[in-house]
Amino acid sequence: MPMIDAADSLQPMREVLRIVEGISGEVELAVEVEPRPRYASTAPRLERRGRLGWAYSWSNELLFIVASQRLEPTEQRLESKVTVRAGQRFYLSLSYVLGDIAVIPSLDGGSDARLESTIGWWQAWTDHCSYQGPYRDAVERSALTLKLLTFSLSGAIVAAPTTSLPEAIGGERNWDYRYCWLRDAGLTIGALIGLGFHEEARCFLSWLLHATRLTWPELRVVYDVYGRASLQERELKHLDGYRGSRPVRVGNDACSQLQLDVYGQVILAADHVVSAGVELDAAELRLLSGLAKIVAKQWRKADHGIWEIREPRRQYTFSKLMCWTALDRLLRLHERGDIDLKDKAERFRQEREGIRATIEKQGFNRALGSYTSELDGDKADAAMLLMACLGFRDAADPRVVTTYHLIRNRLAHRGLLRRYEKGNDDLAGEEGTFAVCSFWAVEQLALRNELDAAVQLFEHLLSFANDIGLFAEEIDPDSGAALGNFPQAFTHVGLVNAALAIERARQNG
Repeated sequence: MPMIDAADSLQPMREVLRIVEGISGEVELAVEVEPRPRYASTAPRLERRGRLGWAYSWSNELLFIVASQRLEPTEQRLESKVTVRAGQRFYLSLSYVLGDIAVIPSLDGGSDARLESTIGWWQAWTDHCSYQGPYRDAVERSALTLKLLTFSLSGAIVAAPTTSLPEAIGGERNWDYRYCWLRDAGLTIGALIGLGFHEEARCFLSWLLHATRLTWPELRVVYDVYGRASLQERELKHLDGYRGSRPVRVGNDACSQLQLDVYGQVILAADHVVSAGVELDAAELRLLSGLAKIVAKQWRKADHGIWEIREPRRQYTFSKLMCWTALDRLLRLHERGDIDLKDKAERFRQEREGIRATIEKQGFNRALGSYTSELDGDKADAAMLLMACLGFRDAADPRVVTTYHLIRNRLAHRGLLRRYEKGNDDLAGEEGTFAVCSFWAVEQLALRNELDAAVQLFEHLLSFANDIGLFAEEIDPDSGAALGNFPQAFTHVGLVNAALAIERARQNG
């Protein structure tokens, strides 16, 4: 996917370029091009454009196909048999235009130049990565993944580029993840800052604060890359789904849920950026203060929680923890002089302590010796592994340690963690282990200086990456197969933060 400088060159803004190079021997390739726009509901028109190749068109959209070997039409499909021998190269370019003038790419010479410039661009970008620990390859791959999931026009980072890849083959947990979830924001920006990518972190925060202006002072759970929060979910009944896993969904009804944890994530994101030396403007600081007002007013409410359980709202302990985080980080900004809360500071302190008292009294089950999924509950929730990372209690605190053990005892399978106990939602079947939760366990072990255990678990998790180091949302603990949408930003964020925690523990010795 060529990186171009649109100011200095006339090249397609959206191009997929395939280059097949013969290394040795001889290989015959079958080439087929058959676009199915709008989820296979529209039949595009196919036209030959002479030496310019072929064009598929529908509405105000164009898809140009240019190849170094002749392509032949068969109804709506283009086909070719290509023999590639040692020393030969075959080129195939697909470029897309929406409501604009099309630029047809050059193949001879131009393709190799675009490849080299793209490699150079990415090498220069990764040179800014400040992580120099032993897991550089995995961390760099995760950073690249986050960059590739970033909408270049705004800095928004989508959760995944796919929809409806199932969390269990044949199951119904098939969601559209091509949007920006606020629940990931603080952890994502913390990972970017930790790797030295301050510009990307600042751009993402700017987008967050811009998108939330549209619903301010209340936040939505999820937005598209343009900041729109109305993402009505629908099923595409004419599609079979991946390996027969129906339904296939477009849109996500999580947009209508209440998740109080998102307030903590946005303010946590701002604290990461400001702590790295980046200043926020007065308007952005007012936005943060307004969000804290909502937290102070609403933290006692039941909500749908970080895992978006599609049932009646509950009193989730993690939601309370993130409300505490929202007020705690804003008060830190105030105490450092980064924001002036004036007379609101005292009220925010009182509410912060009220949240802490509620978590300690109702969110901790004395009989189990553990923090639980819900207030006055008895179920384990892997999200509570973040308690030490967020600074609510020290990682070596007895309550945190016993919570870790309960989570491992109830949710672990072959070294991997599920996010909650079976039966916690109303969906049929089971899901895989939730990859990011296992990385949270690594981070907690590193925070309490159990370095050998952290390294052992981290390296076990890395063994589940695919051949180029990518992770999906979930992992089948029995087969090791990727489950859910892919690649998943949240998983790669967890990997980065775990690697950073291990490196800090090494340096602190």
